[in-house]
Amino acid sequence: MRALRGVVRGQIRGLVRGLAGVRAVTAGAVIAAAVLGSAGCAKFDAALGKQELVVAFRPGTSQAAMMKARSACSNVPNATPEPMPRSANATSGVYDVRFRIDHASDADIARLEGCLSHFRSVQGVNVEQQGGD
Repeated sequence: MRALRGVVRGQIRGLVRGLAGVRAVTAGAVIAAAVLGSAGCAKFDAALGKQELVVAFRPGTSQAAMMKARSACSNVPNATPEPMPRSANATSGVYDVRFRIDHASDADIARLEGCLSHFRSVQGVNVEQQGGD
């Protein structure tokens, strides 16, 4: 019987050690999932913070008039004009004037809208999240 007790105790010890290993693996998987989940949330939150103000001009507005409005309002705090795309054609007037307003307060946006309203060619503005939503 004593020999049998030793065998049973050895099997129980091995089982307990095996369960401890399973717990460690499970805990590691939970931690990895939490880290990956929080990284995904951080990317999602960062995307939500990216905003731009798109200026709508009246039909027939020249590219020169658009650039004049862009230049005149480029000094508003926390509203940075986006660079003109290299592929834009200066004669066709297809370039949209856009300002990055990621860190702009409501007052900054109001200042920008006020500045743009001084131009007759500006029809309105639209605030968009990154991705055009």
